[in-house]
This record gives sequence, C-alpha cells and structure tokens, in this order.
Amino acid sequence: MKYAKQPLIAAALVLGLGTTGAIAQEKVMVGEPSWPGAKIMANLIGQVIESRLGGEVGYAPGANAVIFAAMDGGRGDIDVHPDVWLPNQSSFTDEYVDQKGTVALSAGSYSGQTGFCTPTYMAEEHNIKSVFDLATPDAQGLYDGDGDGTGEIWVGASGWASTNVHKVKVRDYGIETFLAPTTEDETVFYARLKDAVDQKKGVVFYCYKPHYVHALYDVVMLEEPEHDPAQFKIIQPDQDADWYNKSKITTGDLVKTVKVAYSKSLDERNPAAAQFLANISMDADHLSQLTYEVVVKGGEIDEVVAAWIEGNGEVVDGWLGLN
Repeated sequence: MKYAKQPLIAAALVLGLGTTGAIAQEKVMVGEPSWPGAKIMANLIGQVIESRLGGEVGYAPGANAVIFAAMDGGRGDIDVHPDVWLPNQSSFTDEYVDQKGTVALSAGSYSGQTGFCTPTYMAEEHNIKSVFDLATPDAQGLYDGDGDGTGEIWVGASGWASTNVHKVKVRDYGIETFLAPTTEDETVFYARLKDAVDQKKGVVFYCYKPHYVHALYDVVMLEEPEHDPAQFKIIQPDQDADWYNKSKITTGDLVKTVKVAYSKSLDERNPAAAQFLANISMDADHLSQLTYEVVVKGGEIDEVVAAWIEGNGEVVDGWLGLN
C-alpha cells in the first residue's frame, strides 16, 4: 500500500501521543472469530496497523469467550475482538469492559439486524411472512429437508452468542414443535442452503445484516413482534449453567450495535494501535460489499481489503485522527 504521507503519519502519531523516547510497538494479535464479517474486519484492522502504523500483526482464531479472556489477560495472546455484537455479547462486555475495565470498546460502530430468513419464493408461494407461520404442521412439511418427518431451522453455529438467543426463540415462539433447531458450522449450512435454493426447496435460517446472503440470494427476514425488553430475557451459559431453562424470549431483537473491542494493555504496549482501535468505525453497507467480494465472488481477503483501504484513504485517515 502506497501513501505519500506515511512518514508524516508516523511522526504525527509520535507527537500526538506525547511520548518521549521510543514508542512501544509490540506485536498486535487480532482475534479471528468464525463468521465472514469478523474475518474481514480482523484483516482490515491488521492491514491498517501494518501499512499505516508500521506495526506487526498476528491472527488468532477463537470463539468469543476465548478472545475476551485473552484480552482480559493483557499478555498479548489476543489483543483485539474485531466484531462485537451488542447486546448479544453483553455478558462479556459487562464483565471485562464495565466491571474489570481490562477491555475497551471503539467509539465508532455499525448497526446490525438479526432474525430468521427464508427464500422469497417460500414467503410468496406458501405465505410464510412471520416467525409464527413456522409454528404449523404445514411448515413442518415444507421445511423437512432430510425427510425424517420434522422440519429443520438453522439457529447459527455452536459458540455464537446469537445461537443461544435463537435456540430460545425457536422454543418460545412454538417453532420447536414443528422444526428442529440445528447448529452445524456456517460453511456446512451454507452448502445446504445453496442446494435448497437451487432446487427451490424449503429452508429457514438465522440471518443477519450486514451479510453477503442478502446479495447472494433473494431472501426475506421474517416478521417478529417488536422488541420488548420485558419479554426478552437471555442468560448465557457463562452466566448460569441452567441458562436455557431460565431464558425466555417472545419478542424480536434490538437493532444491534457492532463495535471493536481491544485489550486496555495496548495503551502501554502499543499506544498507536490503541488510539486507532478506539476511533475505528465501519459502514454496514461497505462491510456487506466486502463480504460479498470475498465469499461470493471468491476474492482473497487480503486483496479485497487492501483495495478497500486504497480507495477509502480518507476514512482510514479519520480512524487515525489525521483529518
């Protein structure tokens, strides 16, 4: 990546941080959760630290609990969670951001929506408009992909906080009587989704925006009751072993706020990176397009992200406090 003002950037960061002597520039380990948007955000963060801050970056795949525990430790095992969905992951931010103060969240964010999607042909041909249309004997047959007499509904991959939310929803909306919740890996499910759409068969699944599925297939998000905090009680497994029985959800989700989290230890170990991570933001439409370029069109993440950084220098400058 070529930027004419890169030497000035380094100097500006030195002066702006008000340090004397050499600035700490420890290697930054970026956590890499399994979903595509998180992988892209991880790579984006890594490339900015390397190309604009002259830092060294590594990547560490891991689930939410692992990443947050490592950030809390502050030893550099994992320093960054690139895609924290709130309130889904609020059990982690409550502990590590609010209570312990060992993890910080970016000031910027993007909005995310979550729910259940089905192909538009299912919605139009079979009048599947609402989550309650799934809680019927007709839906049981329409969404029986394996022919065992019970329909299926994918609620997300194991380890996602949202998966637990949607397991509870499927139970409390009455869907579970007719459709069994499944939790296979996202890659496995999306192969099944492709086959179902190609054959115009019934399939219904946890979905969110931004996500490439909305560009890849003609799908609709099913209607849910408007969010009511009094009817939305989720307890995560790290809070209570009996979380499933103690949770109850009969209402739609809040529109999500998605932020970057980072270990507060970076304030000392790599203050330039910490300053950048505190300021980073992202546009949901940009992330959807990046996800589409990588997942659907088969672009290499490094190349797709590098091209985006090259074409959005002013945005990146804003994250670095240079405009």
